[in-house]
Amino acid sequence: LHRAIAGDAFHDSADRFPLPRCHPETRTKLLDSLCKWSRGVQPPRSSAILWLHGPAGSGKSAVAQSFCQHLQNDGRLGGSFFSKRGHPSRGNANKLFPTIASQLARLPQCRQSISQIVENDPSIVDRSLVNQLHELIVVPCRQSRLPHPVVIVIDGLDECAGNDVQQELLWLIGNAVSRERLPILFLIASRPEAHISETLADPPLDTTHRPLDIEQSFEDVRIYLQAEFSRIHRQHRTMDTVRYPWPSSQIVQHLVEKSSGYFIYAATVIKFIDDRQFDPCQRLNIIMGSMEDRYSELPFAPLDQLYLQILSSVPIRFHRSLLQILVAIHAQLALTVSDLEPLLELDEGDVELTLRRLHSVISAENKHSSQVTVYHASFLDFLEDSSRSGPFHVGSSQCRTNLSLHLLKAFSCRNGDPSFNRQEKLAW
Repeated sequence: LHRAIAGDAFHDSADRFPLPRCHPETRTKLLDSLCKWSRGVQPPRSSAILWLHGPAGSGKSAVAQSFCQHLQNDGRLGGSFFSKRGHPSRGNANKLFPTIASQLARLPQCRQSISQIVENDPSIVDRSLVNQLHELIVVPCRQSRLPHPVVIVIDGLDECAGNDVQQELLWLIGNAVSRERLPILFLIASRPEAHISETLADPPLDTTHRPLDIEQSFEDVRIYLQAEFSRIHRQHRTMDTVRYPWPSSQIVQHLVEKSSGYFIYAATVIKFIDDRQFDPCQRLNIIMGSMEDRYSELPFAPLDQLYLQILSSVPIRFHRSLLQILVAIHAQLALTVSDLEPLLELDEGDVELTLRRLHSVISAENKHSSQVTVYHASFLDFLEDSSRSGPFHVGSSQCRTNLSLHLLKAFSCRNGDPSFNRQEKLAW
């Protein structure tokens, strides 16, 4: 069994150091809710699967990590698997169930059963996912006499293998918990990708899971920033002459607003400022844009990499329509999907197909009534800076001119101006 596992996917793996976890005094309500669920206090036990979802950078992994620690302290951690896109083992779906089984085997009630199964059939780790789940997880848990349910935490499902495999994993888990009353619960964390939410809406998952949105929390971001700035002020030798509190409450408020209530922006800011080779005050000034960046390092490189990765997931054939949509979103025109298609002269369905892979950064819940907006204010900053967004830059004069022409044409057509040809599409 050991040869088939991804030990670096454990919640306490050295490979993942430094471990992402919630800062003390943040996400307290969410973690309390998760702990109550794990103990059967809320919601009803029928919710054997909890889907923790939220946009990229909203702190799902930190919540999952902190929850694992709570479970371990409480004696309720069955196993964990923290996926990572492109990683040879953490991104390999075939290692998921063997990895979970190896952790379940630490429990005295499951150890003998799992050992016997692997000893009788060593090739089980090379079999199909359905066989692995049944033999390595379902059978041992069914035979065990666990005093209480244990929780299996799967973080980053959207980063594991491909879409089809992710859907298969969900269906297999949902089918297993719906057919038998097993002493196991599943917390599955992922971005709100369309194929995942659609799978969870179908039987048997529609009745066995409960969605839990990782909400924005401006106050939690404020607590995190204030605590981290205080630590930097104490620890950096260059800060001895800087008066405390540092920085001002106005600067902290500005950063909180920029974060849109999500931790990725705040964490990126702190990571950039907390560099022992530079003066924290100068680094903060770079962030605030009040002085020229004399360094080659870009403050938001990790954030940019994340946004580029998400945008690049859109198939090339949709890149033209993607740029048009991004320009319109950046202009904050408060339009719905139904508004965008005629305005940008796109074929029906093009906007939905283009945005299908962007649910982690762009909100477009209802085609006719919901405005297409971004989750992170930092995403708009990224789009308008050509050095950061590259091919997805929306601030060029050509982009602005094209959008203006589309708006003018739409307005003129609505008012019956014959000088505009309704059949002639504008080129981008």
